[in-house]
Amino acid sequence: MATLLALYAQPTDPAAFDAYYFSTHVPIARRVPGLLSYRVGRNPGTIAGTPCYLVAALEFASLEAIQAALVSPEGQAAAADLGNFATGGVTLLSFDEQPV
Repeated sequence: MATLLALYAQPTDPAAFDAYYFSTHVPIARRVPGLLSYRVGRNPGTIAGTPCYLVAALEFASLEAIQAALVSPEGQAAAADLGNFATGGVTLLSFDEQPV
């Protein structure tokens, strides 16, 4: 398994962020090919660095599946939509999951 994390910084208008994110962005992102699961966490704490407002974890079968999803028309639409609501910025991370 592999995960794509979207770390959303504090938006300028949290209520507008929430309304847009859940009613518009999530439906766009859920159409990305290869997506196995989509989870969000609210107001995550940090040990060091900039605190996040919301974290989205999108699970795929592999890093190759994430790469294919990102270049697909659906992935491009999801990426293009970020500017419509992520006023605090967003950091995207991807990684292979490995049990230890």
